[in-house]
Amino acid sequence: MENFIGTLNSFLWGPWMIYGCLAVGLLFSILTRFVQVRLFKDMVLQIFKGKKSDAGVSSFQALAIALSGRVGTGNIAGTATAIAFGGPGAVFWMWAIAFIGASSAFIESTLAQIYKVKDEGQYRGGPAYYIEKGIGVKWYAVLFALAALLAMSVLMPGIQSNSIAIGMENAFGLERWITGAAIVVILGVIILGGVKRIANVAQLVVPFMAIAYMIMAVIIIGMNITELPGAIKLIFSSAFGFDSTFGGMIGAAIAWGVKRGIYSNEAGQGTGPHAAAAAEVSHPVKQGLVQAFSVYIDTLLVCSATAFMIIFTGMYNVQLDSGKGDFVYEGLSGVEAGPGYTQAAIDSALPGVGIGAGFVAIALFFFAFTTIMAYYYMAETNVVYLLRGNAKRVGIFVLKIVILITAYLGTVREAGLAWALGDVGLGLMVWLNLIAILIIAKPALLALKDYEAQKKEGKDPVFDPRKLGIKNADFWIDYNDNLKKK
Repeated sequence: MENFIGTLNSFLWGPWMIYGCLAVGLLFSILTRFVQVRLFKDMVLQIFKGKKSDAGVSSFQALAIALSGRVGTGNIAGTATAIAFGGPGAVFWMWAIAFIGASSAFIESTLAQIYKVKDEGQYRGGPAYYIEKGIGVKWYAVLFALAALLAMSVLMPGIQSNSIAIGMENAFGLERWITGAAIVVILGVIILGGVKRIANVAQLVVPFMAIAYMIMAVIIIGMNITELPGAIKLIFSSAFGFDSTFGGMIGAAIAWGVKRGIYSNEAGQGTGPHAAAAAEVSHPVKQGLVQAFSVYIDTLLVCSATAFMIIFTGMYNVQLDSGKGDFVYEGLSGVEAGPGYTQAAIDSALPGVGIGAGFVAIALFFFAFTTIMAYYYMAETNVVYLLRGNAKRVGIFVLKIVILITAYLGTVREAGLAWALGDVGLGLMVWLNLIAILIIAKPALLALKDYEAQKKEGKDPVFDPRKLGIKNADFWIDYNDNLKKK
């Protein structure tokens, strides 16, 4: 079984995937004239402008749901794993995929808004919806929905719950089954309340957890501020093979940096569009900009905070990805790549205080738990896409049971297997979604041009697909007709 999963991962995450993600992000950056830089001010302002409605959540709530999925285990364990197998240079490639990937996040999230629908009083959307409406290929849309459902409910929740369990076990000696039971109870209460409860929890927990983590990182960076130039130099020299220690790992640095970068920030993965479609906005580009900004928050802030804490303190190992246990650099003994690196880094920076294990365990709980919560929402959206009537209600109930079971099983599963399964789920979604957004990017580009034209005229942009020749955007036709009636 493990050999099969390893072979599948090698195929899904081969060089064509790694360099393909970079190429697609760069292409969209060029086509949008680097929207992630030009409209940075709009990205920030739009976060606070959208208001929630009976059918949709606010832009900030949609951002919080998306960040729930983005800011998770990947920011702590994923960053540590990237450094462990790709060296410090992997951090640069995480930054690179975040910067150019922000344009991919913009495209996919704008498409999700363009082709969203109103289902039983709630906005729904995502890759399955824009594949069907934008490309017109139903079987491909169904294939993505099935892949997303498999990934979000079965393959990926285990990574998050596994990291929570390891953190709690290391810090407080809690047996994993106890942590698993607690996750099941809390998660069950939240997901029974539907998307509104998920949004309400996310908008409270996500800012709190990100700010608390950043404060700790700023303290440690401040205490080691003289080391900052050296750490940055090490990251850049390792990224391009100039460092004497890590010079031979440039391929591994790119591969692990891109893979863990995509896992963390989810740009182009197809997860962010689910939350983007739920937002109440007057123009799709508004939420596309918000979702692009969330990539920056995830990688350039939170992942960087983890990376600097680890590199400053030297609390990490770099191992050749050969399975032979050969170390290029060994700063820790007997610590598995993952949360343990960050725990050791904090304890090293604050000797005698002994808060590293506890702080990281609590941070991991909030980070990873909200990610599982977001996974449920994304999985539910694809159930809604696939099923109708009573079958849909039964499907949603079954989904809740399945995600609770897989979250529990993840706590008692070995970390290596949990990550391998998660990589399979992520790889399937990235492949299908990147191909789709390459085919149907044009409506998002037209929407961006329309948004900027209206802004130049001093208007608050309102989207009308008929003026742009965009077909099958039925929600927006009804939206404009209702505006005219008012």
